[in-house]
Amino acid sequence: MLIDLKIKNYALIERLEMQPSPLLNIITGETGAGKSIMLGAIGLLLGNRADTKILFNNQEKCVIEGVFDIAEYNLQDFFAEADIDFDSTCILRREITPAGKSRAFVNDTPVTLDTIKSLGSKLMDIHSQHDTLLLGDTGYQLNLIDLYAGNTALKEQYGEAYRRYRKLEADHKKMEAQLAQSQKELDYNTFLLNELAEAKLQPDEQEELEDQLKQLEHAEEIKLKLSQATQYISESEFNVLSGLKDATYLVGQLIEYGEHYKTLKERLDSCAIELADISGELEDAERKTEADPEKTEQVQDRLNVLYTLQRKHQAHTNEELLAIQADLEEKVGSVHSLDEGLAGIKIEMEGAFKQVEILATQLSESRQAVFRKFESELHGLLAELGMPNARLVIQHNTGAPTATGIDVISILFSANKGAAPQTLSKAASGGEFSRLMLCVKYLLADKTALPTIIFDEIDTGISGEVAVKVGRMMQQMAKKHQLVAISHLPQMAAQGDAHYFVYKDDRADRTISRIKKLSEEERIREIAQMIAGANPSDTAYQSARELLAL
Repeated sequence: MLIDLKIKNYALIERLEMQPSPLLNIITGETGAGKSIMLGAIGLLLGNRADTKILFNNQEKCVIEGVFDIAEYNLQDFFAEADIDFDSTCILRREITPAGKSRAFVNDTPVTLDTIKSLGSKLMDIHSQHDTLLLGDTGYQLNLIDLYAGNTALKEQYGEAYRRYRKLEADHKKMEAQLAQSQKELDYNTFLLNELAEAKLQPDEQEELEDQLKQLEHAEEIKLKLSQATQYISESEFNVLSGLKDATYLVGQLIEYGEHYKTLKERLDSCAIELADISGELEDAERKTEADPEKTEQVQDRLNVLYTLQRKHQAHTNEELLAIQADLEEKVGSVHSLDEGLAGIKIEMEGAFKQVEILATQLSESRQAVFRKFESELHGLLAELGMPNARLVIQHNTGAPTATGIDVISILFSANKGAAPQTLSKAASGGEFSRLMLCVKYLLADKTALPTIIFDEIDTGISGEVAVKVGRMMQQMAKKHQLVAISHLPQMAAQGDAHYFVYKDDRADRTISRIKKLSEEERIREIAQMIAGANPSDTAYQSARELLAL
């Protein structure tokens, strides 16, 4: 519950602080005094967005801080997931700088706006006139039924199953589109792949063929020069090899004159051996070199195949062609794997849909089981609030699974005897809407885990004895939930355990909104003024005392 609220530099509020009662707190004050401004500040504390226009003094930052007792609310897991230190006393703080920068803190730890919003939703429920209008929304109505039926866990389970099914469905559609596109390209890619495969490409083939073609095209020149080289080395009258042998013999005769000559002779011997080997290889190469027009044509044809494929695929080497071939193999193969994957994901999707149907049926049965009880309890509560002839009927249909299940409901309402129930937007006045929403909140009070509920003029459109009963109903709710109610009715004001008065202070050069907790005498005077105006009579004072004594 909220144990302390501080608001600084917000709109008309220079500085405000209150420590609400753990039971029913009533806030009164003239229109425009600042009650709604307080709600705006609390909304900021709970994660609403803001700008610098809300600053009372645009030279200072706005600070809104709420201290909550959360010892009984089992929020340890939330704090652990958010990486925030847990304490039974939780402090939420929002700061808005003059530059427009917003910061949020939980227990002095900086957090994101989403984090403080998520935590705030577990600590407070602000019911405004807008929420009353929401009662006419069918989605909101379905959520009320789920809260009343205690479907939170089942609804979360269904939601997870439905999200899984929708993801599989999206994946299936995406894969179908990929397969359709791949199948369009399959024939062409298969043709290209077969063409490359038939070519039986080898990584270094092109360079080898180009060298081979050069030799074939210049065979006669190569043969002539090889023959001439062999003549010079070993076959002419004055060949190199004969001269080298003579030189080796002469140097060998000098060995007895020094070790140096021995080394020289050995080197000449090595040269003779190497030169003889070279001569043999030259002779062998010359014998093998022959002009071969047929072979030349074969090599040219093979190179033409390679060059044609390279131009077609905008490649420069066989290595690039082989990379393209591998890519085509992957594309063609992917069509088959996509087909298999599509079949697999379809089976998985169908299984997920069956799970959705099972959970949707369970959720629907749980909802339908409480329809009559929900209607009956609301009838009784509305009768207590001066609407004995009110009729409320839940119209129910089922359809295809959606994010909220298979149920489509509409709450039909009639406030008058003999009138056929219609949708709430057509059948209920503002006051009737307010009373109906209060009854709904009353029914849900035992079924929700909201520690603090704030009502913003829930008593709109009621008066007299009905207002007294509304106040008593709220007193009953306050036994399990801390309530804060903004009201203009003296009957409501008299039911509070604590009474706060919001007023404008015009004594300085600027209007300031202030709040104070009323003493018993101040409370009597305020309620008397709410009954009879600024100058209440003795009768109004007596009526105020009687209301407080009820």
